[in-house]
Amino acid sequence: MQHTEGSDKGPPLSAPDSITAVVTDHDGVTVLSIGGEIDLVTAPALEEAIGAVVADSPTALVIDLSGVEFLGSVGLKILAATYEKLGTAAEFGVVAQGPATRRPIHLTGLDKTFPLYPALDDALTGVRDGKLNR
Repeated sequence: MQHTEGSDKGPPLSAPDSITAVVTDHDGVTVLSIGGEIDLVTAPALEEAIGAVVADSPTALVIDLSGVEFLGSVGLKILAATYEKLGTAAEFGVVAQGPATRRPIHLTGLDKTFPLYPALDDALTGVRDGKLNR
């Protein structure tokens, strides 16, 4: 199946007490856009969504948290584990806007572990400039 820039790779995953997860391709960069609240209840859905994307062996992955209203410590742990799992196999970056997502990532120092961007366009530019993952 071939996807064009911004094309959906499937319907959003959504359930009560869950998150939404939409995968798109932007010129070879896989973008996983998450919406909802990331906590102990929704963590398995986030892990499943990320696992499905990672199983496709992307060369670059951006996780867009723009639609996330709450990011608990379990979500931070999942982001760190994803970065570690990808290693040098794929570029990795996170989009986080506002205090609900950007602040916990900054307070835990994860913004020094993986690239953090204020907007998706910035992350996509980071990929083109080779600034993800390092």
